[in-house]
Amino acid sequence: MSKQLQLRNVLVLGAGKVGSTVADMVAEYHRVPVTLADQLAGKPSSDPLVRRITLNVEDDTALAGELAAHTVVINALPFFLAARVATQAARLGVHYFDLTEDVAATHAIRQLSSDATSVLMPQSGLAPGVIGMLGGHLAGDFDELYDLRLRVGALTRNATNSLRYNFTWSIDGVINEYCNACDAIVNGQLVSVQPLEGHETFTLDAEAFEAFNTSGGLGTLCETLRGKVRNLDYKTIRYPGHRDAMNFLLHDLRLIERRDLLRQVLEHAVPHSREDVVIVFASASGLREGRFEQETRVGRVFGATLRGKERTAIELTTAAGVVGVLELLLQGKLPSAGFVGQEQARLEEFLSTRVGHYYQGLGASASSPAHKEAAEA
Repeated sequence: MSKQLQLRNVLVLGAGKVGSTVADMVAEYHRVPVTLADQLAGKPSSDPLVRRITLNVEDDTALAGELAAHTVVINALPFFLAARVATQAARLGVHYFDLTEDVAATHAIRQLSSDATSVLMPQSGLAPGVIGMLGGHLAGDFDELYDLRLRVGALTRNATNSLRYNFTWSIDGVINEYCNACDAIVNGQLVSVQPLEGHETFTLDAEAFEAFNTSGGLGTLCETLRGKVRNLDYKTIRYPGHRDAMNFLLHDLRLIERRDLLRQVLEHAVPHSREDVVIVFASASGLREGRFEQETRVGRVFGATLRGKERTAIELTTAAGVVGVLELLLQGKLPSAGFVGQEQARLEEFLSTRVGHYYQGLGASASSPAHKEAAEA
């Protein structure tokens, strides 16, 4: 699709759990210098490939200086800073990736792409991100696609409180996806549905779960598949009871109107946990050679060690999403400039990257021998 890119170095913005995992993963699998920047001073890195610096991205001069010195920037900052960083990256011709689930930020970034000389690829984590690749892949397996259902959950393995939930990633991200409208396709029409609605229950391997609408998980997939699928939706997986408790907070107590207060309540009352599991589930149905068929993919990911540090499942899957598409860009398997949606990356090529093993099992149908072997690995 494009010529291969020579990677000299990478700038990672945001030295939180996910950002530091991205930096470690780039260093581990690509062996290039990584600059890990954050507004708060941190401990100097002992890793010879990872340099830690202090940077305020709202200082345009300082941000531009760091961007100009790097080939690629991966933005792991809160969603409300995405458009600011992308604007500077596009102006300087630096390839830009981020992990945002925010729809408005992605629209703003897309508007920068008409004359961009570098890649602008937001929503490059897990959901949005890899789930979009999976959805695009399954859609291409049918002559006529009826239903495409995409489900992702980042769950604590030991949910003991009334919310049946511990934070395994950003509080701001969770609030954003629980409060904002969600894209879907219903009966062939692109629609906006409400978060926390569309409640459903199901079991996987005899374990009970629920799922409900949340915002941003589909990225640009609705636009891509509009006119090609009858029904498409994305829902977040949780343990039963979580949705009702959150609905009480957001709507009965009307904290959806006071998000700052909601954040304070959740931060004070709901602990973080590093004992997590990520579940990815996708189901597609439609016609193949005149026969009505269904295909499913299921993956579970647990934490592991990376570069001598214990990393959670959500840290590894999110980081692998963006590091994997960066590798596809380096290989010339993505467009070399302009806006790129996640579904433009081919799932099989992503799974063949150096970090694709974090998503083992998604490359085969849930009923196939290959999937069973991967699940047992």
